Amino acid sequence: MMLVAGVDSSTQSCKVVIREAESGRFVRAGSAPHPDGTELDPEHWWTALRIAVDRAGGLDDVAAISVAGQQHGMICLNKAGDVIRPALLWNDTRSARAARDLVADLGGGDPAAGAAAWAGAVGSVPVASFTVTKLRWLADHEPDSAARIAAIALPHDWLTWRLSGARSLDTLRTDRSDASGTGYYDAIGTAADAAGAADTFGGAADASGGRPVSAGGYRRDLLALALRRTSGEAARIRLPEVAAPGEAVGRGDPGAGLGHLLLGPGCGDNAGAALGLGLRPGECLLSLGTSGVVAAVSRVGTRDASGAVAGFADATGHHLPLACTLNASRVLDVTRRLLDVDRDTFDALALRAEPGAGGLVLVPYLEGERTPNLPTATGSLHGLSLASTTRENLARASVEGLLCLMAECVDVLRARSVDVGRVTMVGGGARSRAVRTLAPEVLGVPVATPAPGEYVADGAARQAAAVLLGCQPAWPAVDAATHTASPRPEVRERYRAAAALAAADATAGAV
Repeated sequence: MMLVAGVDSSTQSCKVVIREAESGRFVRAGSAPHPDGTELDPEHWWTALRIAVDRAGGLDDVAAISVAGQQHGMICLNKAGDVIRPALLWNDTRSARAARDLVADLGGGDPAAGAAAWAGAVGSVPVASFTVTKLRWLADHEPDSAARIAAIALPHDWLTWRLSGARSLDTLRTDRSDASGTGYYDAIGTAADAAGAADTFGGAADASGGRPVSAGGYRRDLLALALRRTSGEAARIRLPEVAAPGEAVGRGDPGAGLGHLLLGPGCGDNAGAALGLGLRPGECLLSLGTSGVVAAVSRVGTRDASGAVAGFADATGHHLPLACTLNASRVLDVTRRLLDVDRDTFDALALRAEPGAGGLVLVPYLEGERTPNLPTATGSLHGLSLASTTRENLARASVEGLLCLMAECVDVLRARSVDVGRVTMVGGGARSRAVRTLAPEVLGVPVATPAPGEYVADGAARQAAAVLLGCQPAWPAVDAATHTASPRPEVRERYRAAAALAAADATAGAV
């Protein structure tokens, strides 16, 4: 029996799942927490990974491992391979001004022209989450640290590198999905490139490690722009080599007893979730974790100059057009704490309220927002009256507000001709009975909810199995319950009116 391990190094914790390579049968798992914060020494991730591995029973009998990780995190390394400063995570919004500056800079001072240029270059318009904006922030606020950069890695790249035991920067590896979130990598390329790269993971021909046609590649000119360096200086910075979906990127560290481990290329967390769920083109992932994500597996990449849709890649050779929010499951958490109730009681309160929560509308921009791009926005509660201000209505308003925010993400994907048919909802927020019940009436489509699981880690394990076996493993489809309901457009209409007021306030405050 050959075993594989999948790792999910997320914002809040590290999870390790071990499965049988050919069948996908679950064997064991372990986890460990990460410290809070939007700025973190990556060593904490490495410590958590080792603890999670120990709690999962170790890796002595495991043949291959892949790491999926939170996207966008900026890890800067010096020539010796040491971390220069704590990593800035995706949800660190201090680079919001840097994002606006980068857009204007590429457009010669014209933000609209700059947005079009960025979308044309890498398929996405930079927002505060992206690595490229954090590099500009570093160049402007910590120029001494920026000047010492010899290599730039993302969380999953760095953890795979640490598993290998390597110290040479030349051995850094990543994949298309995570590279596409940096802001200086084009995962789309030309139409011919995209056609050549498509479905390499699912198609047996290239799954054993054959490299697909390269779609785009790193844009060193944009890296130079971010760091305020010359093209020559930017060219000397080591960026992880981008591996093919089924390509082994090395072996584990023999000095740590991991030399028997085959290392997969890994992937970004959203791509890992889509892979773990077995999503195909035309199927949509809606993830309610720390962030909220709507991503559709697509054969065609997007170049959206509005910035609402990021032109990311998936872990199979396809694309993963994605709209992301900064606010998701913690919207429910904070409301539950305010009401001082447990999860079951919260769900019961929300479901006892009438649709529309008696006119109470929560706009959940509690940590700023990315979609829409309002990094300085705050949350707001509308429609307070003597009649509407009840515990039941507040619980329902938080659920409806969160789902309306995600419905806006679905709408922006459709507006860019992305096929959004079946929606599969996962994440901590999807465990709420109220969320599962109300989702189809707010989103206006049937919503499938698999049993709670570690689908990001499962996706990484599935990738490790493909690397080990040389082909896509025939794992069984994920079982899911499908929820349907009559759409309630009036809930969306009231939300849009309240969200417009919140956006106007945030825009005025940012000027």
